[in-house]
Formats: sequence, structure tokens, C-alpha cells
Amino acid sequence: MSISGDIRTFKDNDNVYKRNRAPVYFNNSLPRSNKQDFVNEKPDRRENNTAFLRYFVLKPHVMKRLLLIPVFACLLAVSEAHAQVPEFDKLEMLYAQGHYKMVYRRANRLLDKPDYDFSKIPLFYKSLSLFQLAENSHWFKRHTDAYKEAAALFTKIKQSPDGLKIFNAHLYEVSILKQDLFSRAEDLKRRGERQEFEALQEVLTDLFENVPNIDLQGEVKQDELAEYKEKEKVKTIYASERDEMIAFAMKQLGVPYVWAGNTPNGFDCSGFTCYVMNEFKRELPRRASDQYDGARKVRQNKVQKGDLVFFNNGRGISHVGIIISEAGEPLVMIHASSSKGIIITEIEKSDYWLKRLSGFGTYVD
Repeated sequence: MSISGDIRTFKDNDNVYKRNRAPVYFNNSLPRSNKQDFVNEKPDRRENNTAFLRYFVLKPHVMKRLLLIPVFACLLAVSEAHAQVPEFDKLEMLYAQGHYKMVYRRANRLLDKPDYDFSKIPLFYKSLSLFQLAENSHWFKRHTDAYKEAAALFTKIKQSPDGLKIFNAHLYEVSILKQDLFSRAEDLKRRGERQEFEALQEVLTDLFENVPNIDLQGEVKQDELAEYKEKEKVKTIYASERDEMIAFAMKQLGVPYVWAGNTPNGFDCSGFTCYVMNEFKRELPRRASDQYDGARKVRQNKVQKGDLVFFNNGRGISHVGIIISEAGEPLVMIHASSSKGIIITEIEKSDYWLKRLSGFGTYVD
């Protein structure tokens, strides 16, 4: 007995073969009479096997498709392993937005779930959020071991097989964190908070020594400085005191950053503003926070060149720069960067500085 189905004949090298299309045994769309035939028929097993072999051997394209199944399965497994995980994307987004408490809580929840043990990303963001939360003095008082815990997690990630890959993929975040921590250490030292300064200094030396300083958004490159310098040259003919201040400040471009520095040999942020203002008979307090307290406050829409711009790192005023843009123009400052020395930064092009922007003040009438 032959198996029912669609039988076709074709010639190949003077031989005639019968090629059988494999019948569909479990297709409920078949007419009832055909279904009954399949039930009633009892095909010989050998004939069944012959028809099966003919179908697959004489149809190479079918064999190719079958052979591709394990390949596609492997590709699917690889793609799933490397696919973006929504929970990890959420951590990254919240961290970028400065919601460090939420990052800390979410990372802890993910670490409690075995489904996420395949990745060190939750551990990575828990470490980063701990470092950032320690900037808040109220939070730090309740979590005095924050630096040690964050450093231990950081070290664990660095020593893991995927550690290098994780840090390379998040180099911007790690470099920004390094700059934040250095700025915080300097502020602690200036305030005389020795215990916390020493704890943080130890972390910086051990963990961030080989982390490169990358360019922040908004930093004006060397080849673009000519445009700003040319503007100031044109204004020197009818220069106001504010113009003269900015021209003097820009002569310091490229001077390196030095902690507690206030001379052309090296500046920190508040040392630079003191130096420039002192040239024009304005005496400023030495610390950035005190400069903010002593300045006459200015609304953002009234800010002009020569005014000071202040930034808050979560513990209070931690950085200061001098505005060099005209009133009504996008905000641009000249300041002492802890990684680059005296540079120009376009504030409104920098998420880093915009998130930390605290206010404006002036010592110029």
C-alpha cells in the first residue's frame, strides 16, 4: 500500500523517481473523509520509512532548513545573553538623573533576585550610588561606613571576569565619579574634616588611580578658544571693567589645577576667582561657599560677564566659576577644573554642570 499524498514524477539521468509529499497527519483543516483514510490505513513501516527518506533526501532545501535550526537556536541564545535588560537600563537612567537613593534601593532589590546573578551591573550601580549618597552630610551621618562598603563593591567588580568590560562600557560615569570625589576630598580638607578626608583619600588612591580624566560635555576645546579670545580683543577698545576682568581671567587659560592654589603657578576653583577679583580691588573670601554667602545674588536671566556662578555637590557649594558670556546669551564660564586646570565650559551644553547649578552672585557693581 502506498501512503496517500500528492505524488509527482520527474526525470533525472534517465531514471524516474516518485517523490512523495509527506502527508499532514494532525491537520484539523483536512476534510473529514481524508482524516478517516489516515486513521483506517495501516501503511507498511518499511514503505513509510522509504517515503520519509525520499522526501528528505530528494529535497536538499528541506535538509538545509533542518540543519539551520541549531544554528538559529545558538544565535538566539547569544542575542538573549547580550540583549539589553530593562532593569539595568532603568538603573543607568536613574543614576544619570541623579536619583541616587532610588538607584541604591533598586540595585539592592536586583541583588536579592537570583535571576540577575549573571551580571555585576546591579553591584556596579550600588557602588556608584553609595559614593554619591555619601556626599550628603545627613545621609553620611547615618551610614558612616559608606565609603568602605562602596570601595569593597568597587574592588569586587574590578576583580570579576567582566570587570574590565563593565568599566569600559561605563567609563564616562566612573570618570565623572572620580572628579566628584576629588572635588569632595578637597572641600573636606579645606573644612578641616580630617577623618572623612583621610577615608576618602585612601579610596581615591586605591581605586581611581588608573581611571582617565575624560572631557566633560560643554568643555571648549583648544582649537575653539581662539573664537573667545578674539571676542575679548575686539572689546578692549571700549572695554568696561567687566570686559577687562574677563580678558585678565583668560590670560590664565591652561594654568594647571593645584589644591589650595591661588597664583599663576596653579589654581583651585575659589583661588582662581580670588586672584581675578583681587586684581580689580575686590577682596573675596577664600572658600567657594563663603564667596556665595558674601556675594550679591543675581537671577539667572540677569547674569552677565564678571558675575560668579556656583555649584552644589549635595553637601553645599563646592565649585565656583566666572561667567564670560553676555547677558541673555547661553551661559559660559571660565573656571579651574580639577582635571584640566583653567578652562572654558559652556554650561548649558553640560548635563554634569547643569545638574549641580546652584545660583549666581556678583562682587561687581
